[in-house]
Amino acid sequence: MEDPKKLEEGFGNQKNNISEENIDTNRIDNNQDLASHENEKKILSQPLQKEEEEQPTIKKGKRVATLDAFRGLTIVLMILVDDAGGAYARIDHSPWNGCTLADFVMPFFLFIVGVAIALALKRVPKVSAAIRKVTLRTLKLLFWGIILQGGYSHAPDDLAYGVDMKVIRWCGILQRIALVYLIVALIEILTTKLRPTTLTPAHFSIFTAYKWQWLGGFVAFVVYMTTLYGLYVPDWNFLEHDGDTSQRYTVKCGMRGHLGPACNAVGYVDRQVWGINHLYNQPVWARSKACTLSYPETGPFRDNAPTWCRAPFEPEGLLSSISAIMSGTIGIHYGHVLIHFKGHGERLKQWISMGFGLLIIAFILHFSDAIPLNKQLYSFSYVCFTAGAAGIVFSGFYILIDVLGMRIPFLWLEWIGMNAVLIFVMGAQGIFAGFINGWYFKNEDNNLVNWIQHHVFFDVWKSQRLGTLLYVIFAEITFWAVLAGILHRLGIYWKL
Repeated sequence: MEDPKKLEEGFGNQKNNISEENIDTNRIDNNQDLASHENEKKILSQPLQKEEEEQPTIKKGKRVATLDAFRGLTIVLMILVDDAGGAYARIDHSPWNGCTLADFVMPFFLFIVGVAIALALKRVPKVSAAIRKVTLRTLKLLFWGIILQGGYSHAPDDLAYGVDMKVIRWCGILQRIALVYLIVALIEILTTKLRPTTLTPAHFSIFTAYKWQWLGGFVAFVVYMTTLYGLYVPDWNFLEHDGDTSQRYTVKCGMRGHLGPACNAVGYVDRQVWGINHLYNQPVWARSKACTLSYPETGPFRDNAPTWCRAPFEPEGLLSSISAIMSGTIGIHYGHVLIHFKGHGERLKQWISMGFGLLIIAFILHFSDAIPLNKQLYSFSYVCFTAGAAGIVFSGFYILIDVLGMRIPFLWLEWIGMNAVLIFVMGAQGIFAGFINGWYFKNEDNNLVNWIQHHVFFDVWKSQRLGTLLYVIFAEITFWAVLAGILHRLGIYWKL
């Protein structure tokens, strides 16, 4: 599982001008979608040539405010659970079954990536060019993911850099986003000529119009469920290194369909594909009741702790990332609704009904013990629960920002959402803090970041837990919000 200091990642796109060939996440005309409903309907009903003739009449440079605010909220949650989760274990990732605040971050990002893909690929004049752009962005995400979470970067606590290729971690947050983005975007591009520009009055027309996208999500579901319950997991072993010594442990399995930490197919696939030395070596299951008396916080292992408590596990592995494609599929559906339904009421009816429907499915699966909520496995109930929650939150933002016009209180979230990549790399991955820590006095611990933490927050509030929370809120989240606002004012955005 994720290092509490290196948690969920961000995906944002920052460019001022809309382009039909741009695979940037959310360049469409906000006024066109939210105000000029009849004009947009007329444009969408015309042939492609007519669409291109009408294009100069569309004002460019606007963004969907709700999309940016939702992305900004997700990044704020990411920073909060990354840096305050160690002090407040209840908001950190669930050790196994269940869902905490931290467990919403990854699926929220995949959801909003799906929404953004629908808007960015609303029209695809040239399929080959669109595929090249999607492929290039995927490669960029993979590259940055390996650099930031593969072990090369040791920021912010360690001022060294470099990684032993024998233990490099191949999977990670940006790598999962890259896979979901690639699959969902390619389906959207390759089915451009198969989807209608206008919907029929049928009740489920929004689903049948994009049947290929839903088919892609269904294929991911079948592959995941078939492998999860059908793959035989044999006994396996691993080495635990302690300085110059090492000890070998064996985990007894020999079963199928197990959803516990030790013998699930998700872990087995990753051990076979990547190799056990290339998996995340600090999984959150070490905080479980079976492993430590300090549950839900980190602590020493029990004397009789199972051997798997010490084993590595990849939370962003291959099979679980295939399941994550469903989060992107649900997100792109919300984007399609935004495109085709022009009235606020129509959009909200579609969004909210689906959101609550997914939540009901998740509750039934979880509380019946059929398929428990589990972020590490990216279980189907977890997909439904987090996607349903994302849909409800997205709808709430839409009501407040775009329907009621309460945009000012959420501007800081929009600013953060516009520079999501910058804040993820520099903030959540500790690159900026590492840079500051590099300027120390006499010893590495005597730096500005530690001085602010101890003298401004810990000592003043007489509590390390409360001081940590306030430090994250005021010295990190507020700092990045102000910086993002300044960069937005200057028209500076960092995109991949």
